[in-house]
Amino acid sequence: MLLLGLAVIVILFSVLWFVSVRLEDSSIADIAWGPAILFLALTYYLTSNGAPVRARLTLALVAIWAIRLAAHLFLRNQSQGEDFRYEMMRKWRGPSWWWFSYFRVFLLQALVAWVASIPVYFAVVSVSPRTLTILDYLGILVFAAGFLFEAIGDEQLRRFRDEPGNVKLVLETGVWRYTRHPNYFGDALVWWAFGLLGAATGGVVGLLIPALMTHFLWNISGKLLERRLLRNRRAYANYVAETSAFIPKAPKDG
Repeated sequence: MLLLGLAVIVILFSVLWFVSVRLEDSSIADIAWGPAILFLALTYYLTSNGAPVRARLTLALVAIWAIRLAAHLFLRNQSQGEDFRYEMMRKWRGPSWWWFSYFRVFLLQALVAWVASIPVYFAVVSVSPRTLTILDYLGILVFAAGFLFEAIGDEQLRRFRDEPGNVKLVLETGVWRYTRHPNYFGDALVWWAFGLLGAATGGVVGLLIPALMTHFLWNISGKLLERRLLRNRRAYANYVAETSAFIPKAPKDG
């Protein structure tokens, strides 16, 4: 069944790649990230007979997370255009970007989505335990915390960016006062929630996935974004010195 999921996700991102070439916008890969995980969850759900309560719970949580994330990224793309990372790679590759993007962006994201969905796979297809366990309830709590942190962080940043006078300023209020990446931190918690749901079925190997996703969000995505901000906003250096990089903490200035 995992191989079926791989085939489905590769086909999905191949179609998205074709659309991106026509639109000249590779950011649709990011917009589709959440729905792709949901698509995999639906594939596993419709082709298995897992414990109904956990399977439906997992599907509902993935849907809530995926739809909100996709809507947020779609609206951001509408107002800001293609993500700066893809703009940089497009300039670097020049005329060859159209085919190179299939491997560098779409096929890579398909493989990452397939691997990342392993905890969801365990949670959806496993036939036991039939009832929810303490790990399931803990997963629900972690999901709620992560979802709220991510959604609030994204919304606060959207409102901040909508103000023309804030172009060169740094958001230092709300949840952004306690961590420089509240949206990434919240997303990491969501992945830990999926990991706990998978672990509740005995699929403890799925806990490796949230650990890897946390590493990626903290040490790769976060640092790449910060290098760009440090180049363009002098005020960001002070923000870095005073504010936690990932895990929320009280700022050093009190």
